[in-house]
Amino acid sequence: MRMKRRAPRSTLRKIIKKHKPQLRLAANADLLVHLNFLLFLHRLAEEARTNAFENKSKIIKPEHIIAAAKGIQMITTENCRTCCHLRSALYLQSEHSPKPE
Repeated sequence: MRMKRRAPRSTLRKIIKKHKPQLRLAANADLLVHLNFLLFLHRLAEEARTNAFENKSKIIKPEHIIAAAKGIQMITTENCRTCCHLRSALYLQSEHSPKPE
């Protein structure tokens, strides 16, 4: 199966709008969300591979992935460079929108 070459931009924008309708998105905010997801998925795969190797297993099993997911701490926006870029790309309507006259 071939991987898609592009990020599902319209789908990502719809999901973000559904969960945070008050946000106004910059033009590339959906790409940053997609990049953040891919980085997380890569880190999860690497951690699961390490767990499998430590357990002397040649196959990554579901328990290796679950252990890796538990080991990866939630990264806050204060200490994550990617999240900071994402936060700067998002335009918060509630804080920055002009007041109606």
